[in-house]
Amino acid sequence: MKLDKISDAVIRRLPLYMRVLDDIARKGSIQLVSSYELGDKAGVSPALVRKDLAWFGEFGKQGVGYEVDYLRMELRRILNLDREHKVVLVGAGSLGTALARYNIKRYNTDDDFNLNIIGLFDNDPQKIGKNYDGIEIRSISEITQFVKENKVKMAIITVPVESAQEVALKLIDGGVGAILNFAPVKLDLPENVHVLTADLTLEFKRLAYYLDDE
Repeated sequence: MKLDKISDAVIRRLPLYMRVLDDIARKGSIQLVSSYELGDKAGVSPALVRKDLAWFGEFGKQGVGYEVDYLRMELRRILNLDREHKVVLVGAGSLGTALARYNIKRYNTDDDFNLNIIGLFDNDPQKIGKNYDGIEIRSISEITQFVKENKVKMAIITVPVESAQEVALKLIDGGVGAILNFAPVKLDLPENVHVLTADLTLEFKRLAYYLDDE
């Protein structure tokens, strides 16, 4: 279900709910969860939980709650996580390889994790051709052809600021429609391409505000 009027804030909370449900399911002792319990563990109000889920249908019963396994399954379907998605990562530096290592481990050990990195790219001649956890590092010049041939729709960018825009356009030319961008820059891309920018420097600066002066 794709409804244009659903805000991005709602979509951002759905994975939080799913994480809570996954944790409950792993313990295996609880079959039902209330909106209060779900909201408390996700850090939002029970009313917001009910409002968010109501956009997509009726998943619970008043006075009873939500069936854990059923709601997990439905959230996976809504988020398109009920099927595998091929991903490429551009920028095989310290951050890029750390993200790749985490993703590859999750994919190989967690049956519910369907985001599969199949390609790594960099412009450093000393890295190109090397094998990283079973994946060959390719030249950035090969991106467009690779994502097109492998029908890749999702990508991660961990390149320097000056390269991010060019890399993003190469990905889009190959058919990528969703990008997780770690370069601290606003990308100028077509409206139909969804970009989520994670600027770690800005987040650290924001956190610094809350430190007590000494």
